[in-house]
Amino acid sequence: MRSEVSVTFKGSAPLRLDLNEVQPMPHEAARAWLDEQFTRMACEPLRPTGKLLTADKVVVVAEAAGAEKFLEPQWAQAFARAASAALGKPVVHIDVASLSISY
Repeated sequence: MRSEVSVTFKGSAPLRLDLNEVQPMPHEAARAWLDEQFTRMACEPLRPTGKLLTADKVVVVAEAAGAEKFLEPQWAQAFARAASAALGKPVVHIDVASLSISY
């Protein structure tokens, strides 16, 4: 089965991160990695209530990282593994400009 995370920033082609031959990240480790990145990058919740869904966290971390951070292969691979595992989906498409995720 195909496994990939793609991230699209406004005005650029999607960045495709292939996970086909990569060791999956355990679900709890993925959530912890995303939490750490969210805190490290001083991200803010999308919703005014402060409630933060996992999908929101994935989008906000991608937005805070920006396209430049995805040029770092080790970080980009860790992000892709964490996003896929935390969301429980083998194929994830993140559109940063519209703050949305599709599967």
